[in-house]
Amino acid sequence: MQISMGNNTTPFCVDTIPEKPYNQNVVSLLMQSMKYTQVKIYMDRKKLVDQSIDHIIQHLDDDLSLDSISAQFYISKYHFSRIFKEETGESIYAFMKRCKIDQSAIDMKLNPMKTVTDIGLDYGYSSSNYSSVFRKHHDTSPSMFRQSIPTHSMPVPFSPERTAHFKTVKEYAAQIEIQEFPDLFVIYERFIGNYVDIEKNWYLFLDKYKAFMNEKTILAERFFNDPAITKASQCICDICMTVGQDCTLDNVMWINGGKWIVYHFQGEINDIFETLQGVFNVWLPESGYKMAKRYGLNIYRHIDRGCHQVVMYLCIPVS
Repeated sequence: MQISMGNNTTPFCVDTIPEKPYNQNVVSLLMQSMKYTQVKIYMDRKKLVDQSIDHIIQHLDDDLSLDSISAQFYISKYHFSRIFKEETGESIYAFMKRCKIDQSAIDMKLNPMKTVTDIGLDYGYSSSNYSSVFRKHHDTSPSMFRQSIPTHSMPVPFSPERTAHFKTVKEYAAQIEIQEFPDLFVIYERFIGNYVDIEKNWYLFLDKYKAFMNEKTILAERFFNDPAITKASQCICDICMTVGQDCTLDNVMWINGGKWIVYHFQGEINDIFETLQGVFNVWLPESGYKMAKRYGLNIYRHIDRGCHQVVMYLCIPVS
């Protein structure tokens, strides 16, 4: 084979390339580069899905569609739809529909004076359509769901043998204060699954990122779902650790600060569900405050791995 270059003809024969063994360092660098590229592509996909989930949850009462969400992230709707399904196991439409119905159920908890019809309208449903979709998802009507919201006790969904017992409004109020939080810059990993597995995932997270920890590190989890409403396998939680803004990892983000109600919790990890349900079901609807974002924060002050006990702030953004 010859390549002609102007008036010169330079022979370039495949079989004349010197039979020299590959430099092992070069091969190793190439392999590392390929591995990095694969990890980078995976992280980019995951970050895209994480950010799209955040966008969907914060705009559930808007007119969301596959077109509008894919346009938000400058990606083909067909490509985005495929990536979302591969990463979450749900289609984008199934996810949006489920989140709307679950969030509407939370609204019924937090806004006892708001009519079921108005709550359905907030999420784009007519009265009859909302009732039908809600019943199909929760196996009960919106009205019956509202009547069944527990204010004294309830079974723990991921530990059916246990019963959660609630305190009075006054007892919760004694352990709650209002605080202003700054924005937090964090390393995070998103966990989708049963909240009962969070403890195990926390320990894996801490071991993985221990090099970033110091005496000023804040550990927090951002939870998006009420496990008394959302199926255990579909609950979303971000496990987070504050870090300097010079951190070059891909899995970093800002959590916005603002006004939060803060419940001071000290006890066993298994009792966190009982406390949060009491705050949401008993105290918050009577407090006069409105939840300002569609997520809460649990901020850890001390973790005792051996005894499975924690000291923490249970935080809800309010306006």
